[in-house]
Amino acid sequence: MRVVQRVNTLLHIRRPLTRPRVGAVVLAGGFGARMGMETTKQLLLLREKPLFIHTLLAFDACRQVDEVVLVARKEEIDTVCVLLDRYGIKKCTTVVEGGETRQQSAANGFSAVSPKMEYVAFHDAARCLVTPQEIRDVIAAARACGAATAAVRATDTVKVANKYGYIEKTVPREDVWLASTPQVMKKEYYAAALQYAQKQGAQVTDDNSLMELIGQRVKLVETSRDNMKITHQEDLERAEVILTRREGRNGK
Repeated sequence: MRVVQRVNTLLHIRRPLTRPRVGAVVLAGGFGARMGMETTKQLLLLREKPLFIHTLLAFDACRQVDEVVLVARKEEIDTVCVLLDRYGIKKCTTVVEGGETRQQSAANGFSAVSPKMEYVAFHDAARCLVTPQEIRDVIAAARACGAATAAVRATDTVKVANKYGYIEKTVPREDVWLASTPQVMKKEYYAAALQYAQKQGAQVTDDNSLMELIGQRVKLVETSRDNMKITHQEDLERAEVILTRREGRNGK
């Protein structure tokens, strides 16, 4: 596994802290096949910046995050390192190669988190509209409960289908949440859950599921629907609208 270390110029990491240290793992190793474009999703431009740069700027601006490990495709590591310097990203201390699955990529990133970190936050680079406040809110909930995740409430009627595509039952909408990221937990919890999953041969699609495997409850933190995952080309248009709205709100 290829690992690239970057110089850490953050002075506040060297000062005594009265809060637990938080390391973030940002996952930018996908192919983005559903975008239907040759460029991988994380390198697509939004406002003349790659999507993953928008994401890292939010983590740079969140004072509760002390370091960031970026997980990238092996063939893109050199490119992303150049971009990290070009856009002045400061907290990303390490870039590591992704794995064949999301779970393996997250594990690769986790292995590069500093031993000094007490909590770890996992975030999809394609959720490039996350705000520093949302990151802060999920971290605060994790500190209170041990593990927490960003999520939104379901607004549509939820149906469960059988294998033939017919409705089998209706799930009460008020009980349904759609999990997103960041997903934050005590570092020791994640290490234990990852070890358990590896022994059991379990494959999961998010880090909340690892917590569920070991019986650790995860607090749901409601965040904005703007914290969407860029998946299709039309999502870029929506992201542009969201950024324009934010600029108007901030008086720019």
